[in-house]
Amino acid sequence: MSTPVLVIGNFNYSSWSLRGWLALRRAGVTPDLIRLPLDTPEFHEAIRRHSPTGRVPVLHHDDVTVWDSLAIAEYANEIFAEGSLWPAERVARAEARAAVAEMHSGFAALRAALPMNCRARGRRVETTPPVAADIERLQALWGDALARHGGPGLFGPPGIAEAFFAPVALRFRTYGIAVQGAAGEWLARLLADEDVQWWCAQAEAEREVVAAEEVGA
Repeated sequence: MSTPVLVIGNFNYSSWSLRGWLALRRAGVTPDLIRLPLDTPEFHEAIRRHSPTGRVPVLHHDDVTVWDSLAIAEYANEIFAEGSLWPAERVARAEARAAVAEMHSGFAALRAALPMNCRARGRRVETTPPVAADIERLQALWGDALARHGGPGLFGPPGIAEAFFAPVALRFRTYGIAVQGAAGEWLARLLADEDVQWWCAQAEAEREVVAAEEVGA
């Protein structure tokens, strides 16, 4: 098989690109990357050549094109990881899938108000009731999963769930949202993960600024 090619947006801002890339890395794959800076003429000129939806991420592998981060994660799990990115145990696997699906489709208030910004620290944004509810739900989800399944990942060995919640961990760091107990320890481990650290280093080296994503003071 050829080396997969993953088309991504900015390292600093593109949370869905990070999810797709981390899922591949969890599967032991280092894809070639095509980076298209968001909100630029270059992006709009090039993206349709790579993605049928006009969005990132999108994966090209041999004769297959896979768009959407969750589909990319499932492809990585099936083709490269022999199913190991989901828990082996039935209950843990079902709960992990539910949590990832919730992240994929939910937490809209938090994602809109607190965009991923890997470079930023100490940002302060007004916490509206919907954002506070999302934060409370995330902390409950993480704490319950760790208590039920014993770590070190949310559902046992780290897998797709960690790939999907990593951008939230980075948001919590950027906007100074404290997490206590086992969930806080898990969050620290996730932020210290070598792949997350590599991604953040690429973000630090970028020079593009997307004004709409620069929130807080």
